[in-house]
Amino acid sequence: MNFLSLHHAFLKRQVSKRQFVGLSIVFLWFFIGGIMHFAATDTEVSIVPPYIPWPLAAVLVSGFFELMGAVGILIPSIRKAAGVGLFLLTLAVTPVHIFMLQRPELFHLPVWALWLRLPIQVALLALIQWSTWRPQHRG
Repeated sequence: MNFLSLHHAFLKRQVSKRQFVGLSIVFLWFFIGGIMHFAATDTEVSIVPPYIPWPLAAVLVSGFFELMGAVGILIPSIRKAAGVGLFLLTLAVTPVHIFMLQRPELFHLPVWALWLRLPIQVALLALIQWSTWRPQHRG
C-alpha cells in the first residue's frame, strides 16, 4: 500500500496533498505532545506557572485533549470541531510559554529556544486553521 492510498483509506475523503501534509503535521504535533503529558508528567508539571491551580490535573487534562484533538482531526465529520479545540488549546497554553520566558533560569533550555516557541506557536495556529477549517477538496 503506497502513501497516497493509505492517506485515502485513513482519512476516508479527498483532501489535497498539501492539506494532508498539514493535517499530518498537526496530528503528529498533538499526538506526540499528548503522549508526553503522560510519559513525562513531572517535566510537564514543572513548566506550569505557579498561578495555575492543580498543575498535575492541568497537565493530564490538556494531554487528554491533545490526544482527542489529534484523533479528531482524522475524522472528516468532526475535523473542524477538533481543529477549533486544538486552536483554543494552543492559545490556552500561552501562559506556559510566557512563564518560561519570564523565568528562564528555572529551565534547562537556551533563551533563544524559549523565544523561538512564540513564532512556532503562531505558525502552528495558522496551520491548524488552514488544515482543519477549510472545505474538503472534492477530487
